[in-house]
Amino acid sequence: MLWDGDTGTPLLGWQDGGRTRQRVLRYGETLGFRVVGERRCPGVWRGGKQVPCAVGAVVGARGVSALCEECGRLDRARSVAADTYADDPRPYRVYLAWFGSGMVKVGITRADRGPARLLEQGAVAFVWLGTGPLMAARRAEELLRAALGVPDRVPYDRKRAVRADLPGPEVRAAELRALHGVAVALPGWPESLERTPGGCAVVDHGEVFATAGLPSATSVVTELRDGGVVRGVLVAAAGPDLHLRVDGRADAAGWAGAPGRADASGRADTPGRPDTPGGPDTPGGPDTPGRSGPTSSGGGPGRGGSGPGGRGVVVLDGRLMSGWELVRDSGEMEYVGEAAADGTGHGGWSGRGDGGAGAVTVPVRDVSAVQGGLF
Repeated sequence: MLWDGDTGTPLLGWQDGGRTRQRVLRYGETLGFRVVGERRCPGVWRGGKQVPCAVGAVVGARGVSALCEECGRLDRARSVAADTYADDPRPYRVYLAWFGSGMVKVGITRADRGPARLLEQGAVAFVWLGTGPLMAARRAEELLRAALGVPDRVPYDRKRAVRADLPGPEVRAAELRALHGVAVALPGWPESLERTPGGCAVVDHGEVFATAGLPSATSVVTELRDGGVVRGVLVAAAGPDLHLRVDGRADAAGWAGAPGRADASGRADTPGRPDTPGGPDTPGGPDTPGRSGPTSSGGGPGRGGSGPGGRGVVVLDGRLMSGWELVRDSGEMEYVGEAAADGTGHGGWSGRGDGGAGAVTVPVRDVSAVQGGLF
């Protein structure tokens, strides 16, 4: 799962004969894939190229990073996030990111990446504060974290728990403007950090993520398994998360075709990955989906209420797809209920409706359990 920082478009990326390919995702389309084989370490990225894992190590299915232990060490050996690349000469930007009411974080990102890092994190709104050398940006980040009482990270479970119940853009902007006003008035800013001109210019990603009217998620995929299927209509995407309707129901409005802004083929092929893992700009390390990536196919319904048994929208963290071989899957919807469950949370339910195929036969976790632990 990737984001085009220039257009705000969600993408799926995969390896095809050593080449990275990308497919634009559009809300309302059916996304379906079947998992094949074992999850293997894809290796690390160096100089814009992927260096394959020397042994093709088998890795666990539940981790959001598909790196084996050795490749993980190599990745952290030159990482801004791990403080092992403090001499990075490129400029960095400091930002405040909003994920929900009272849920704001401070962070830094490489200036040449633009808003890509904010899209990757699932920031619903954000504002730039300043630009400067890496260490100056780091000092400003620490200053703001202490003075504003905001963290430098927000767990994805917390972001998912509130995503379907967000206040409007005006409320989001007001909260960021209030914090921005305090931030820019603080003494002790690094002299080499240039303040962002133009005052508080809040950027909102609500439309890009399609959060308005988003149905509440009913479950979250916890891992993929050989032979498992994930298939549903894409109704929203934020950060690494894909929100898939699996019951086939839709309202009259429909969302087919949004937010695609690609060429007529809907495909953009690139010789290399658009981001470099190992820094604060990568959510969970190398994240290229499986060796044969998933594809989107066909039109689908728009958004609506939950499906049979309240199991309407499933969230798939795209980082779980990394390292797997994934092949396209499409088919008729068939609701099979609880009888197919194997006692470990391993899928066995899907739905039938007018909007196209939907099925999930991989382990999932009930979202209510997550929310109950948060509030």
